[in-house]
Amino acid sequence: MNSLAQDYPAILSDSHESPCLSLYQPTHRQHPDNAQDSIRFRNLVKMMEESLRQKYPKREIKSLLQPFEALAENRAFWNHTTVGLAILSAPGMFRVYRLPRPVAELVVVADSFHTKPLMRIAQSADHYHVLALSRSSFKIYAGNRDSLNEMLPIEGVPQTAAELLGIEADEREGAHRAYGHGPAGGAARHGTDVKQDAISRDTDNFFRSVDQAVLQHCSQPSGMRLILAALPEHHHRFRSISHNPFLMKEAIDVHPDDLSLDALRERAWQLVQPYYLERLAGFVDAYGKAAANGQGSDELDELAKAAIAGRIATLLIEADRLIPGSINVTNGTITAGDLDHPEVDDVLDDLGEHVLKNGGEVVIVPAERMPTKSGAAAIYRF
Repeated sequence: MNSLAQDYPAILSDSHESPCLSLYQPTHRQHPDNAQDSIRFRNLVKMMEESLRQKYPKREIKSLLQPFEALAENRAFWNHTTVGLAILSAPGMFRVYRLPRPVAELVVVADSFHTKPLMRIAQSADHYHVLALSRSSFKIYAGNRDSLNEMLPIEGVPQTAAELLGIEADEREGAHRAYGHGPAGGAARHGTDVKQDAISRDTDNFFRSVDQAVLQHCSQPSGMRLILAALPEHHHRFRSISHNPFLMKEAIDVHPDDLSLDALRERAWQLVQPYYLERLAGFVDAYGKAAANGQGSDELDELAKAAIAGRIATLLIEADRLIPGSINVTNGTITAGDLDHPEVDDVLDDLGEHVLKNGGEVVIVPAERMPTKSGAAAIYRF
């Protein structure tokens, strides 16, 4: 299975040999709802074939559709779907993505991929990490509003206190137990104190190691917010040790193992959402100021030319809106399309791709928070 996090935006926005085939489909996690998913998929592939027949010989179509037909027969795949599916295919390339949020059914055959639904999922505005921490182990999760997934262990970094501290800690713990179980009196109390001191030092060493590893391998490379999920008594100790500037002051104050993955995601998103909305509001405000000074626009014809010329620094695109048509890469003119045909391309999608290729930022905005009626708004570099 391909990783959207790894493929976005470089592979998705690169030029590929045409035809570029894009297929989107809502799917279901459980039986019996998922029983119809493979049937719906076959129907979408038939729509794709009909579109291809308008331009390509039959022999060529067969090779283009072969990976789709093989996937249709893969029972294991259809028994383990999520809530959405995206497939991007071109000669020499076939990418399959299980998506964390539903998408509308859509088939596009064009000279470039239709990637706007993936832009919305992949953009980092609402992404975060969760550090699930106990005195003896830790895990890292990566999530957004729709999904939360455990990351692979950090290579070379112990995941448990036992691995970090080694056999010496085990031997020391056994010695402390033996000493603490002596006759009643000062010696027993002293043994207990020594044991607690050793446990505290071991905990501090483990927390310090975790903090350094998470900062180096997760927070600094991604720039994502970090949420601590731990028992209340571990929060102050970890924060007094941590040097991670991405660690949020808000936290989840339960043992992470006491929450289901979905419940952990819900708790995390409640903490991140205000920052996400604040960031969106910042983009909207920045656009308003830029437009007032002649450094921004929502006119699609103007934006198309600006995108080709690399003038757009930030592009806001309305989520779930499709404007039929395509942008001429030579002169930036827009050719209108027909929404009733499966080969339709999307002007907003093309805008986003060109902005990403030229090093700009693309932000997918919910319709109710979009500052314009055209479906797009841009802040210019110059």
